[in-house]
Amino acid sequence: MKRTIKLLAMGSLIAASSLYAVSTAGCTGCHGKQFEKKAMGVSKVVKDMSKADIVASLKGYKAGTYGGAMKGIMAGQVKSLSDADMAAIADTIKGGGGAQAPAEAAASAKVIDINEGLDDPNRIAKEDLGNKKEVDETVLGLRKATLDDEEKIAPPELKVDRPAPGAAPRFARAYVNAPPLIPHSVEGLLPITKNNNQCLGCHMPDKAKAVGATPIPPSHFIDYRPETTLKNGELVKEGKVVGLKGDIGNVSDIKLAKKKLNHLYQGRFNCSQCHVPQANIEPVVANTFKPDGLVGDLKAKSNLADVIDEGVE
Repeated sequence: MKRTIKLLAMGSLIAASSLYAVSTAGCTGCHGKQFEKKAMGVSKVVKDMSKADIVASLKGYKAGTYGGAMKGIMAGQVKSLSDADMAAIADTIKGGGGAQAPAEAAASAKVIDINEGLDDPNRIAKEDLGNKKEVDETVLGLRKATLDDEEKIAPPELKVDRPAPGAAPRFARAYVNAPPLIPHSVEGLLPITKNNNQCLGCHMPDKAKAVGATPIPPSHFIDYRPETTLKNGELVKEGKVVGLKGDIGNVSDIKLAKKKLNHLYQGRFNCSQCHVPQANIEPVVANTFKPDGLVGDLKAKSNLADVIDEGVE
C-alpha cells in the first residue's frame, strides 16, 4: 500500500440521508470529539490535517482514486456529498467542531422499539379473519390481491437509506437474545470475507466502548460445539452415547461444553449470517407477539452465555 490511510473510519462523518446532512457527529466516536485521536489506533490525527487535505481525501474517496483498506467503506459514505458538503465538513473539523449536537446525541442513545404500534387493537380486529363469516380472497395471506393477479404482487419496497455508522439510533431486540438488527448503513462493509471483516473494527469489546458501538457479546467468544466421536458404531457427544439405548436420547439434552476462547469463535465470524440491516418498511400484518422478559438492559444486550443451558438437566 503506497499511501497511508489518513482517514480511517471517517465514513462515520457522513450520514446517508439528508436528516443527518453533513454532520460530523458520527465520526467522533472513532476520532474523538475534537478529532484528536487516531481512529482504531492506526489513522492519522485528523485535526492535524489541513482543510485542503481533508477535502482532497473526501473527493478522492468519491472518485475512487484515493484510499487503501477503507476505500470500499468511504466510497459508499461520500457518494452523495457535494463539493460544498466536503468543504463544510473540513471547516467543521478545523474550526474545532465535531461534538454531537444535543438532538443527535439523544437520538444515538435512544433504543427504538421496532414493534411499537403493531399490536393496535383496531388493526388486529380488522385482520382477524377467524371471526368473519365471509373472507374475500384479497385479504388472505400477504398478497392482499386476488389469487389470479400476479401483475401487482411485489414485496414491500425496501428503503435502505440508513445513517452512517456512529450516527444511527439503536433498535430494541424483537425478543430476548434475538440477534440485533444493524441500524446503520452497511454500504462498503459487505460482503464479509475470510480476509476482511470490517465490523470487528468497531464492535470488538476492546474497541466498542471508545466508539460507542454495541460490543460483541461473550457468547461469540465461546466454542459451543460438543466434542463428537464415533465409537464402536455409536455416536458419542461429550462422552455420552446418543440414541434410544444410549446415555441420552436427544442431542438437545447435552449440556454444552462452553470452551472459552481468547479470540472470536470462527463460527461467529460471518456477522451478516444472523445480523441484517434494519429496513424502513411498513409490516404487512399486525403483531400480537409479546416478548417475555424483554426489559431493561436486555432490550439492547445479550445474556445468552449465562442462560444457554436453561432447561437442560
